[in-house]
Amino acid sequence: MARKYSRKASKKVGRAMRERKRGTLRSGRSGRKVKSRKQAIAIGLSEARREGAKVPKKTARRASSKKSASKTRKAGRTKKSSRKSKR
Repeated sequence: MARKYSRKASKKVGRAMRERKRGTLRSGRSGRKVKSRKQAIAIGLSEARREGAKVPKKTARRASSKKSASKTRKAGRTKKSSRKSKR
């Protein structure tokens, strides 16, 4: 079975994790200190992607959950407005 992540990607993630432990890993434009383990992994993988390493594409899980939440909100609004008009 083929590797899911390349060796280069695992090295980048390892480097990001070590920096996080030392307290020197910073994120994005704001330059805030990274405290989360998951965020450190994400930073390492994105750096590996930029350099062309074999890394799976990002999944769009959150986008689908936001859409369903907005649909339920809209449905709730129409029900409330119809109740107000009856009174």
